Amino acid sequence: MKEQVIARGARRSATQQKGFVQRPARRGGAPAARSINFSPRALFAYVPKALKFVLAILILVTLIVGYRVAASAALFQVRNIDVTGTSRTSADEISGLTRRATARTGVWRADLAAISSELSRLPGVRRAVVTRVLPDRLRVRVTERVPIAVVRTSAGHFVWVDDDGVMLGEMKPDDRMPAFFIRGWNEEGGEDARKENLERIQKYQELVHDWDATGLSQRVSEVTLIDTRDIRVQLAGIDSQIEVRLGSQDPGTRLQIALQALDTYKQTPRGSSITYVDLQTGRVVIGFSSGNKSATDPVPQASTDDEAKPKSAGANTRGNQAEVPVTGKSQKEQDTRKASAPKPAGPALRFR
Repeated sequence: MKEQVIARGARRSATQQKGFVQRPARRGGAPAARSINFSPRALFAYVPKALKFVLAILILVTLIVGYRVAASAALFQVRNIDVTGTSRTSADEISGLTRRATARTGVWRADLAAISSELSRLPGVRRAVVTRVLPDRLRVRVTERVPIAVVRTSAGHFVWVDDDGVMLGEMKPDDRMPAFFIRGWNEEGGEDARKENLERIQKYQELVHDWDATGLSQRVSEVTLIDTRDIRVQLAGIDSQIEVRLGSQDPGTRLQIALQALDTYKQTPRGSSITYVDLQTGRVVIGFSSGNKSATDPVPQASTDDEAKPKSAGANTRGNQAEVPVTGKSQKEQDTRKASAPKPAGPALRFR
């Protein structure tokens, strides 16, 4: 008996070392049944591949339908649109366009890039950025175009333009007056016209800078820039009938010289009939209206008839023109030279 117990223990030890565990037998001598795992992962392993594909499609369709239902729910319908950054542009117009663009999509499915692009095409808008504020709001941040000049169109309308040459709308009676107007705007449209107008705007800014520095802008009503190499100026006030032709080089100094010659020659009997001043190399040509060749216009009391005669002023008169020589020096240099020069024996009117 003792030997049998020892042998049975030896066999059990050998079986455990090999990795086998003998399950206890059920009563009656029948072996124990193997337990079955009912986890979802184990069950899914028995499903055919075709059925797996169908299940995946159904899940995807359910998600899409659920998303569309959620996106079109009343919770995401646009209730408020916040517009910031507008001063000249109508905030109501921007809000209305945004609301119409999102009427069917709601806030959740709104195409923000498309709405921003549409708003940026408005005349006074340089850039617009639209963002969501869930669940029912949109925010529109606007960067406006800044008007810097007024163009007089061929139809006689006065229209604001910005530094890109974009027309922003007609000038209103209460708008701030510009330094002077621009004539010669290309209204045809297209890329070539845009480039030409951009060049005109750049030239206009240069002229404003130069003429403001010398205090001449107030004497200018408008500048003609049909050709930026042939700048022409229409004067303001009592000289509004006079055109000054400057060419393209150094318009600041040339306008100053032309106005000095004009102011001096206006003291002559024919001063009121001057129609243009043409600044050429080394001289200023002053033109008169046709049919007014006699010196019958009144002369200021400070001058005499002899002083007003062009020949005593050093000018060469031919028909309806008078040529006045210029030295090309600045006004300060001319004043210094005049002060140091000996005075003439008799009255004379000189042009420099």
